[in-house]
Amino acid sequence: MLYAIDLLTTRRSVKPVEMTGPGPSPAEIETILTIGARVPDHGKIVPWRFIVFEGDARAKAGDIFAKIFRLKNVTATPDQVEAEKKRFMHAPLVIAVVSRTSKHPKVPPWEQELSAGASAMNIVHAAHALGYVANWLTGWMAFDRDVMSALGLSEDEKIAGFIHIGHSARPADDRPRPALGDIVTRF
Repeated sequence: MLYAIDLLTTRRSVKPVEMTGPGPSPAEIETILTIGARVPDHGKIVPWRFIVFEGDARAKAGDIFAKIFRLKNVTATPDQVEAEKKRFMHAPLVIAVVSRTSKHPKVPPWEQELSAGASAMNIVHAAHALGYVANWLTGWMAFDRDVMSALGLSEDEKIAGFIHIGHSARPADDRPRPALGDIVTRF
């Protein structure tokens, strides 16, 4: 039990630009994804799926981001376009969590979306448990329908987040956390 509590209290987000390799092995990726799929899923409808970006797939995604960014930001500088191209190149592994809600008589869309969020958090915790750092990000690409289509999402799917996973190039700092007295009430 202490290990689980320690794991949960020591997790920190590390910026992708501060990540390095190596990334998780194929067996570790399978473990991370398996844990990502072990979340509350009322109705057993699996309202999420994963897209794995590693190796050359990270650069391919970056080409998509740069192209769409350039088309939608005609005044963008070459440096800005290049930054979009390199978005997935810092961490050795990026996992997109795709939320896909469906009509269900007992499970509203909001609950299905929360399940996708729980899946993303499980992926972050699994990476940490395996000795990696992770950062759950969205960014403009997560909300851009052209990007979503280029990544293979259907019209009824959304990106819950991109989880960047690697090793930290430096010790991870903690950020200020809210005081429980500020966020807890008792009924």
